Amino acid sequence: MTKKYAPATLRNRQPIRDVLRGELATTGLLLEIAAGTGEHAAYFSHAFDNWDWQPTDPDPDALASIAAWREEDGPANLLPPLLLDAASCVWPIDRADAILCVNMTHISLPAATEGLFAGAGSLLQSGAPLLIYGPFIEAEVQTAFSNLQFDASLKARDASWGLRKVAWLDELAEMNGLERTARHVMPANNLTLVYRKT
Repeated sequence: MTKKYAPATLRNRQPIRDVLRGELATTGLLLEIAAGTGEHAAYFSHAFDNWDWQPTDPDPDALASIAAWREEDGPANLLPPLLLDAASCVWPIDRADAILCVNMTHISLPAATEGLFAGAGSLLQSGAPLLIYGPFIEAEVQTAFSNLQFDASLKARDASWGLRKVAWLDELAEMNGLERTARHVMPANNLTLVYRKT
């Protein structure tokens, strides 16, 4: 198995960890959606050793990378990766105490984000968080020029990709029994949005 590397992981993992420390309960099962290379899963499972960490991804190569990170550097609470397409109406897990999704919404079909909220609405119990990290567009906040450029480059690659509007995510949350409880400003013009099951 071959480990993959994502340069952004080293830049954002500590700021995301700091947000998680303030938003997560003492213990539980965290479901990571679109875990990608598996670097976050390896890092966060060490940082939150009272949590069982369940990484998932729809891509077989990503699953192999996550498994390689787990084999080399994974603590006991890092679970084997599961195949999960957020856009699917069938998920291979029936409960979670928290859900984390990093850098997925802008590089996937809108159906993946819709499925993310539907899944969170089904799996989370009252008060449990869905945390979403990435670049977004806010009606009341001027979008950074670098994010506008990034949005254009994404849409040039795939017309269905692009930075999502926070207002749309808020609507999806309401449709699925969640509400936004926090907005954390992150480095490099990113945000972590926290939604909790009502």
